[in-house]
Amino acid sequence: MNKVKVNDPYLIFLGSETNPTYAKTGFGIADWQPEKCVGQFHLPGGSVDLGLEELSLEAAAEKGAKTLVVGTATIGGGIPADWITALKHALELGLDIAAGVHTRLADQPELVETAALLGRTLTDVRVPPRDIPVGTGKKRTGKRLLTIGTDCALGKKYTALQLSKELQQASVKATFRATGQTGILIAGEGMPIDAVVADFVSGAAEVLSPDNDPDHWDIIEGQGSLHHPGYAAVSVGLLLGSQPDVFIVCTEAGRTHVAGWPDFPLPSIEDVIERAIAIGSRTNAQIRCIGISANTSKLGEKEARDYLAKLSAEHGLQATDPMRFGMAEITQSIKSL
Repeated sequence: MNKVKVNDPYLIFLGSETNPTYAKTGFGIADWQPEKCVGQFHLPGGSVDLGLEELSLEAAAEKGAKTLVVGTATIGGGIPADWITALKHALELGLDIAAGVHTRLADQPELVETAALLGRTLTDVRVPPRDIPVGTGKKRTGKRLLTIGTDCALGKKYTALQLSKELQQASVKATFRATGQTGILIAGEGMPIDAVVADFVSGAAEVLSPDNDPDHWDIIEGQGSLHHPGYAAVSVGLLLGSQPDVFIVCTEAGRTHVAGWPDFPLPSIEDVIERAIAIGSRTNAQIRCIGISANTSKLGEKEARDYLAKLSAEHGLQATDPMRFGMAEITQSIKSL
């Protein structure tokens, strides 16, 4: 697994992003580690708000920021040309830089030269470790849960983090297993699964969740969607290598189409369950769905509760919004397994 050490406090860099969907790294850090954040910084035109203080690079440096963390990414994960000037200036002001986009900081000559000259650190989070094996499919000791989405960026990571937290509070042995850049930054370790060469994705998932105590739960952060026209490949490999005993389907109330792919309607929860079991049973014949996690942030409380009750009745599963209502019932179900 990758172990990542990033000096805090952070200034979250949001570029000129206007779509919250593409700022999930920023939101994740601000929501789960607000004590490590001094503020947020935009380029002209940026409007995504993490709820942090808006600071200039100079003001952030004066407040003691140690690292500029790139909190946004476009489809494909590039570093736009208009970022370079701001990132270089951050280095000049004494900040390190950490990023989890596919394009690496280490491949930007101007940043590398400046960092070396000033003794600053560039940290690329989305770099898989060397010598990942091909998946074996062999059963491992311990128990595993995987979050599986109807789409990207709708709550798989938050569900896994909240469930890990509640299980630990209930004295259940549980470890959050990060599979994306945001989760790795939060947990300090993990496997950037979508940066792994395709033949080794299942093996990477096996490395991420090795043999463990029989009563220990690995709560594995899902990636992509089994129905996604662009990202399904990584989702399939993660599912096969994770060998989950149970999984939670994650969705978002009101979302009707795949984000960024408007020609593709969202799959139904029933379709996701059916496909997850069909694929996952190849490496764990006992796989089953244990619940539904729904992001209801766009609904009022009564509307959200009615929506969740409807989901539960339709699918015969516990349904909750973990960030609004917690995961007590699902936690109790896991304790009984």
